[in-house]
Amino acid sequence: MAPLRPHLPDLPVRGVLAELAEALAANRPVVLQAPPGTGKTLLVAPSLLGAPWLAGRRILLLEPRRLAARAAARQMARLLDEEVGRRVGYQVRLERMTSAATRIEVLTEGLLVQRLLNDPGLGDTGLVIFDEFHERNLASDFAFALTLDLRRVLRDDLRILVMSATIDTRSVADHLGEGSRVVGVADRAWPVETHYLDHPPSDVVPLPRRMAGAIADALRETAGGVLAFLPGEGEIRRTAALLRTMPLPDAVDVHPLFGALPRQAQEAAVAPAPSGRRKVVLATSIAETSLTIQDIRIVIDCGWMRVPRFSPRRGMGRLETLRITRDRADQRRGRAGRVAPGVCYRLWDEPTDRQLAPQALPEILDADLAPLRLQCADWGCADRADLPWLTPPPDAAWRQATALLHGLEALDDDGRLTPRGRDMARLPVHPRLAHMIQRAAEVGCPRRACLLAAAIEEAGADPDLRYETDARRLLDRLDGDDERAGKGDDWVRRVHLLARQWGRHFPSADRQAADAGRLIAWAFPDRVAQQRGRAGQFLMVNGHGAVIDETDALAGAPWLAVAELQDVGAEGRIRLAAPLEPDQVQDDFAGQVRIEDVVRWDRREERVTAMRRRRLGALVLGEGPLREFPPDAMLEALCEGIAAKGIANLGWSDAARNVQARILLLRRVFPEEGWPDVSDAALVQNLVAWLGDALADCTRWEQVRRIDLCEPLLALAGSRRRLLDELAPAFWRLPSGHRAPIRYDQGDQPVLAARLQELFGVNETPRVAGGRISLAVHLLSPARRPLAVTSDLASFWKTGYPLVRKEYRGRYPKHAWPEHPV
Repeated sequence: MAPLRPHLPDLPVRGVLAELAEALAANRPVVLQAPPGTGKTLLVAPSLLGAPWLAGRRILLLEPRRLAARAAARQMARLLDEEVGRRVGYQVRLERMTSAATRIEVLTEGLLVQRLLNDPGLGDTGLVIFDEFHERNLASDFAFALTLDLRRVLRDDLRILVMSATIDTRSVADHLGEGSRVVGVADRAWPVETHYLDHPPSDVVPLPRRMAGAIADALRETAGGVLAFLPGEGEIRRTAALLRTMPLPDAVDVHPLFGALPRQAQEAAVAPAPSGRRKVVLATSIAETSLTIQDIRIVIDCGWMRVPRFSPRRGMGRLETLRITRDRADQRRGRAGRVAPGVCYRLWDEPTDRQLAPQALPEILDADLAPLRLQCADWGCADRADLPWLTPPPDAAWRQATALLHGLEALDDDGRLTPRGRDMARLPVHPRLAHMIQRAAEVGCPRRACLLAAAIEEAGADPDLRYETDARRLLDRLDGDDERAGKGDDWVRRVHLLARQWGRHFPSADRQAADAGRLIAWAFPDRVAQQRGRAGQFLMVNGHGAVIDETDALAGAPWLAVAELQDVGAEGRIRLAAPLEPDQVQDDFAGQVRIEDVVRWDRREERVTAMRRRRLGALVLGEGPLREFPPDAMLEALCEGIAAKGIANLGWSDAARNVQARILLLRRVFPEEGWPDVSDAALVQNLVAWLGDALADCTRWEQVRRIDLCEPLLALAGSRRRLLDELAPAFWRLPSGHRAPIRYDQGDQPVLAARLQELFGVNETPRVAGGRISLAVHLLSPARRPLAVTSDLASFWKTGYPLVRKEYRGRYPKHAWPEHPV
């Protein structure tokens, strides 16, 4: 029988194993900080196999990636001199190697979440180890919160151990609560020499070319294998292509390593190099943690990382390339010192290094929270404050996820799980795809839906399908006998395996057909899209625009259901979609179609138009003329038209402008008396109160222009109309008995214009506004031509009149020109 505790190799973490065992035996949560290469992933779990408090229960070791989980299980099994699946096993997506004898199980964090939801007590587990916790991906943060909640409520005997090389241990320990313990490993396994550029890299030289040159130099100058970090698959492929054209040393093998690679290619990248050969591994962040690649002595870090970002407002995700952070740069450097002294070349200069941000942001701050929100509801949490988050989910993303799940009928109005939502939560897929499968099951085509869901999730793993935009082609590749799944097409095999796993509770055969567009619309009802009159331009139900290359076969489709959308600017770029028939939209979303009467001002025709529309969100399904105009809507449209045309373009008469000016004068002179503001700026803001009654029979601009504006203006004065006539009269009675109009719209001073002879006998200047404002008197000739302007008649009669009399009495001898006119 194998010993319960193995003989452990002499790695730095071995010095703190007793301290760890003591703290865990006392049921104290522990945070272990240990640099890369110190043996924490390899040694900690096996060292605890004989702990009495385990009482035959398992240790769960969580890894952030499938490749790391398989590698950790293999290394620990080798330490125990056993095959994987005995005392050490693992579970990753589509793959499980465990047995009744398994005491250490390595799995990814997302699988722990599913396990907790299915078995909230986690009864067969005594210890949960969160390895590489500094990565702070969404699944690890959620699994951590659920595990803490479980320990707090049901399992106070459940031990928790958090391990990382670069995490802020104090904040994690504080979050774990009173009694938590921090244990540190100070020594590295092997020293790593770090080199920087002498100056910032030139943007003129593309990153793949800079990396290829650095790899070629390192291979000539330094012994051992090379691990080169690049942001993504595109840069890896371009760097590999450049290396194939360069004069590298003999016996060098180049291996790509990224998440979408087939498992066999990933395993080849991390396997030891054949004797006499050197290995160059071009990797994304997949190789930052947990993996020990035996031959690596050199790390070349490009200094960039690619991270997903999600916009709650637009409901779309995008990939951003960002400068590496300090913690992740240290993780990458540590890969060079795992098995021997190493060298790290950083493709940036030291001033740039000093400016690196200390830590990457937790993924929970920038992620699509719909899956997490559904799983929270399944756990019994309707509010985000119900769980002990290390970093709480952002409010905007939480609300967006809640709204989406409510639209998918997974949550009720209180944010709690509906029966449909409970069924959706049982499926380990995004809630959108889970909703599609449930709807398909109701109409008799769950198998087709499971196949499409699996194809969508796995499309990025196949180079031939990664840039496919038509979802129908994914299904075309899958159609045929399932036997094909085991005969060389790895992508087909994986998709069928996933589809069978997700569909095991549904009938094995569909009783009804469903095309890809209809299925996708059930998953993405907010992304049903209607062409906007130009090929490749679409408007979606949610009101956002979406585009696809106009040369794409889907660009001419009247309707699309969009499965994948990339946030690349003002409008999302369609990455995967399928045509949709209009009658399918009508049938499947009949309950969401609303009737809307649209009364608006037509600027081109300058009239009110009224239409009855059938709408699905932002999309118009159909419309027709509305025979009767709803009065309130018509008035609102007319006011919109008047505002657009401008107040000044109404049918203003001189009399109307004078009424306006009279009221404004009194408002200025008597501010305390509350005369209404009838300026153009105020009137346009108060069109309904001003012109509402006058617009009752109008529908066209020409009718609006014919409205006499005097009465509506006087109506604004209300009960003060008589006072208006007293304080700002429209006319002045002359000694002759005639009435001369007073113009109030000529400036700040009202104007009285009359023939000079009609003012004989008037010595005092006429005044208005209770005597506060004198009139500007325009004295006219008998032919009503201007003679003089005065605001002081008494002075004019004395000094101005004699001069006027002398000049004009000869021109107008039939009219009186007395020497003493007063």
